[in-house]
Amino acid sequence: MKRFLKLLFRFLLLLIIAFVIFFFWGSSPNLEESEYEKLVTNSYPSKIDNDSVFSIVTYNIGYLSGMTNNLPVAKPKNLQKVLTETKKTNPDIIAFQEIDYNASRSYKVNQQNEIAKLGYNYVAEAVNWDETYVPFPYWPFSMHFGKVISGQSIISKYPLKEHQRIVLERVADAPFYRDAFYIERLAQVVKVVLNDTEIVVINVHLEAFDKPTRVHQFEEVLQIFNKYKDDYPTILLGDFNSRARNKSAIIQKMFAINTIGNAAFNAANISNTFDTKDPFERIDYIFYTKNSIEYVSGKVLNEFGTASDHLPVLMNFKLK
Repeated sequence: MKRFLKLLFRFLLLLIIAFVIFFFWGSSPNLEESEYEKLVTNSYPSKIDNDSVFSIVTYNIGYLSGMTNNLPVAKPKNLQKVLTETKKTNPDIIAFQEIDYNASRSYKVNQQNEIAKLGYNYVAEAVNWDETYVPFPYWPFSMHFGKVISGQSIISKYPLKEHQRIVLERVADAPFYRDAFYIERLAQVVKVVLNDTEIVVINVHLEAFDKPTRVHQFEEVLQIFNKYKDDYPTILLGDFNSRARNKSAIIQKMFAINTIGNAAFNAANISNTFDTKDPFERIDYIFYTKNSIEYVSGKVLNEFGTASDHLPVLMNFKLK
């Protein structure tokens, strides 16, 4: 009995050591922190069809996993669908959230670069999730995400400059294992040179699961927006994870500011963006400064279907 207990103790000790080694290895980064913020210029064939009307899209692309996002099943290959619909829509600027740059869960395809080949020669990349091995979904092991390098991107047919990756507040009371694998929430800020005018685009993806943190992040983002709105035509867009029909949601604060427009949004008949199987809620938005941007038209792009669990939002606009 004594020998058995000794063997059991050794086995448990080895198990704990193996777990600790795996935990630190899995949560270790693949990239240097200096690589988390990039401005890239490409040389793809590109054509701009507009004169004075510009177009911008926000799209939580959900790493092209459709409605299987966090499910323990093989992921679909939805890239071709997004390429086809993006080519049809042909926006000048696209802001992505949850886009993979090199991840096992999305077949190690750099989704940003593949879409940019449609003629987007200016790219701002902001990594917010860099893990050597993510052990989720927990079972079966074969469905683990594994290596993940993911983030937020802005791709454009017009030049980009002065790119910033601003890390927002983390969940304060998260358990250590969640905090180690936490997806950093970002405000990605870049200037876009539209002909002779610089505009500011702020691309955000706020906390999904912890409301107090989301509220604090929103307040941070609003401060960033206020920093630019008086000096530049400013667009704030992305996945706010805040429900339009919830009267206590923090997004209501944005709706109440009468100097800010809300593209493709009618409070009496709200177009939904989530989820794509049966859209029931609006959590993705494009806001803009009314004094410097003239809203032309906008819509939720239902034609993208279930390539992601979110639908993109489009805005056509002029500069005043």
